[in-house]
Amino acid sequence: MVVNDLRTRDAGSNDADPAVSSHLRLWFRLVPAYAAGYFLSYGLRSVNAVIAPELMQELSITAAGLGLLTSAYFLAFGLFQLPLGLLLDRFGPRRVEAGLLLVAALGCVLFALGTSLETLAVGRALIGLGVSACLMASFKAFSQWFPSERLPSLTATIMVAGGLGALSASVPIEAALPLLGWRGVFWVCAALLVLAAGFLMTVPDKAVTATGESIGQQIRALGSIYGNPVFWRFAPQGCFIVGGFMAIQGLWAVPWLMEVNGASRTDAAGTLLLLALSMLVGFLFVATCSGWLSRRGITPMMLLRTGMGLALVAELAIILKLAPPALLWPLLGITFSLGNIAYSQLSSAFAVSMSGRVNTALNLVVFVGAFSLQWGIGAAVDAFGATGFTRAGAFQATLASLLTLQTLAFLWFLVPLKWGRKSGGV
Repeated sequence: MVVNDLRTRDAGSNDADPAVSSHLRLWFRLVPAYAAGYFLSYGLRSVNAVIAPELMQELSITAAGLGLLTSAYFLAFGLFQLPLGLLLDRFGPRRVEAGLLLVAALGCVLFALGTSLETLAVGRALIGLGVSACLMASFKAFSQWFPSERLPSLTATIMVAGGLGALSASVPIEAALPLLGWRGVFWVCAALLVLAAGFLMTVPDKAVTATGESIGQQIRALGSIYGNPVFWRFAPQGCFIVGGFMAIQGLWAVPWLMEVNGASRTDAAGTLLLLALSMLVGFLFVATCSGWLSRRGITPMMLLRTGMGLALVAELAIILKLAPPALLWPLLGITFSLGNIAYSQLSSAFAVSMSGRVNTALNLVVFVGAFSLQWGIGAAVDAFGATGFTRAGAFQATLASLLTLQTLAFLWFLVPLKWGRKSGGV
């Protein structure tokens, strides 16, 4: 995939041009361990979409209650992003992520044992907190070990693992429910998280104390990130487009398919599988082709703009039911998969020593959007239903409202291009 292009950042050292066998050893020691964590993170993010009918029936909760329960993951995940950036830049990705994965395992245990909405929400929040470093830690590790021009493809490589995690949270979970029940699924996840934490501690580590920044200096640097116009070019799109997609995929896709398209739960899970497969194809495309395309004038920013624009078109087609769900939902997945290019493009405008804080600053915005929208979609569906809309109509009106916000955020991203040129060429 990207193995033959890997090299260390320190071009002046004796190890700057290692043998191919060293490249292979570094890639296979580093990438799979971080990929395992993100696989579990994405699977746990999406699993409630499949088990939603069981949760609603067993707990007797409304759509708004289900949205609040599931979005507790995003709330804890998002709130921890700023301290996470400080921890990653100060203590390094390996130790931070391994410790947090154990917190996620505890959350899975609590969720598996919970009998009330409040207990399940706390368990879900602990899961979100525990997996909050999985993607950002990999970004930090890659920025330490690999040159900046390789980061988009490495980012996409990790996203492939996320795509596989999304796959695991579709048809495989639906098939496992009769055997394990939804509680048994979370017991299995707890065991896998503990194993992933141990695997992560085997990867090479790199010192992160070279900058000599105090905690106060690190915190003040956050102000420079949030005060940078380049950051605010990316933020609205991250909040409403990426966050909105996460809210839909992580919970509302299956209820939408069942209510609006009349699908059975099994058919809806199958469509969710196609969505995840299409995302995987998109991640593989970026991982393998972004460098080749860039050398031919098709930059990562061009891919990002094109992907987000097409994702909004696909969402409009889903709302209007212009084609079968088995076609439209995979189209949404493959176009959305290009959205994660934003992380590498934004971080390239800042120093490597700040990469953890830059990525987590953007991730905070994304997950605030995901939390608010996942909860808000349920509340809006209930509200539209209370005014006389059918259940299907309430879902369509809600997603149309979200699409309006996403379109405005996309137009904002397109207009201030001169900001990127002033601060790093993005």
